[in-house]
Amino acid sequence: MELKKAFLSDLIDLKKICIAAYSLNFYNHWNDGGLEWYVNKEFSTERLTSDLTDINMEYYFIQHNLKVVGFIKICTNSRPNLQIENSVELEKIYVLPECKGIGIGKLALKDIIKRIEERGKTKMFLSVIDTNENAISFYKKLGFEFHSKTTLDIPYFKEELKGMHRMVKEFNP
Repeated sequence: MELKKAFLSDLIDLKKICIAAYSLNFYNHWNDGGLEWYVNKEFSTERLTSDLTDINMEYYFIQHNLKVVGFIKICTNSRPNLQIENSVELEKIYVLPECKGIGIGKLALKDIIKRIEERGKTKMFLSVIDTNENAISFYKKLGFEFHSKTTLDIPYFKEELKGMHRMVKEFNP
């Protein structure tokens, strides 16, 4: 597993893996038309260009055997309203379904945590669907702990899946 930071010159490849990895993992979380609406909004050329030129956003390709199999998106500025100081947000981590269960996500997340720690940050937080037991277990094994509840406020997303757990990992000083 290798992480490769994405740059504006990688826009086409980033868009492809974002849409594929997200769609293949979450196609059944949406009401009719919702998945298409979301990927067209979240992974549009305009949105990805904006994110890639924003100093507070970073994307990384997750590579395995020289093939891109997923991506990570982090937001490096803290959100004061959450009172999780000196932190970064893991906004997205998605791996193609055929590459799940072989440790790629774990290695990728450990690598990104190491990079964030080296910058002097002390915490990482994320939000995960509260019924996604596999993801919650995955994050717990990597040292994330429950912080608070929140709700996903997105149209077309299935109502029963909108409950979220915010989880935080504190890094060793």
